[in-house]
Amino acid sequence: MVRIRRAEARDARRLGRMVRSSRAYEGPYASMVAGYRVGADYIAAHRVFVAVEGDGSDEGRVLGFYALIVDPPELDLMFVADHAQGAGIGRLLVEHMRAEARRAGIESVRVVAHPPAEGFYRSIGAQRTGTEWARPPVVMWDRPELAIPVG
Repeated sequence: MVRIRRAEARDARRLGRMVRSSRAYEGPYASMVAGYRVGADYIAAHRVFVAVEGDGSDEGRVLGFYALIVDPPELDLMFVADHAQGAGIGRLLVEHMRAEARRAGIESVRVVAHPPAEGFYRSIGAQRTGTEWARPPVVMWDRPELAIPVG
């Protein structure tokens, strides 16, 4: 069983570890997440939600998470744990994000995607709107910019 709950400060280290250890950021992409952290301050400032394994009676294993920034609307982070890839967790998180965005009166959510993730976002209905150009030394590659309809 998988449930989605609001992230708490105690989740910060686990979420940061998930980002830094993601296989999606191996090789040429590793430098972008090498020192990345998801801090308790970030969790407090944004709508961050985690997908956890279990029925809610215990802590549960974190399977993925996302962060929705409301103004301007943007999916800032979305990660699925490597061991949970392909199990529908990403789609579950996106549907939850869409519900959160609807409650906030948002019609479309911007996402600047990791290049290998563009196919996933397009599969959930996101439309390509442009390109976010590389900004060395922070980001060394161009990234697709997409809009996720909330509808």
